[in-house]
Amino acid sequence: MDDFDFVGFLWRLVFAVALVLLTFNPTGHSYYHWLADGFPSIQPIEAVTGIALLIAWAFFVRSTLAAIGTVGLILMVALFAAIVWWVVSMGWLDVSNRSAMAWVVLLILGLVLGVGMSWPHIRRRISGQASVDRVDQ
Repeated sequence: MDDFDFVGFLWRLVFAVALVLLTFNPTGHSYYHWLADGFPSIQPIEAVTGIALLIAWAFFVRSTLAAIGTVGLILMVALFAAIVWWVVSMGWLDVSNRSAMAWVVLLILGLVLGVGMSWPHIRRRISGQASVDRVDQ
């Protein structure tokens, strides 16, 4: 935990955003589209990839919830929603552009997961308090 730095934060962010975008993105090049193209037939490689993505999602979501909790998750989503609202009100983002809105939502989901994965390290750096999952008896 002492080795956490900005580069470590960026790596967690990159992996979280990559997980989200590999699962689904508006370009048509994602696991969702790959699976949908041949549905209802599923090839073994699609099953293996889907299970690997599911494991990664379970890890990221569980780690994020353990790190920031439900209230923290709600506050983080509210913060990003307010930022999107502000960007829309400034005229920089058009809500009728479905592709742009999809990218924004996917990016926010990746950012929430990335920050959630780094939160115990950030909290320790700022407050000096370490997060623990269990107490040995």
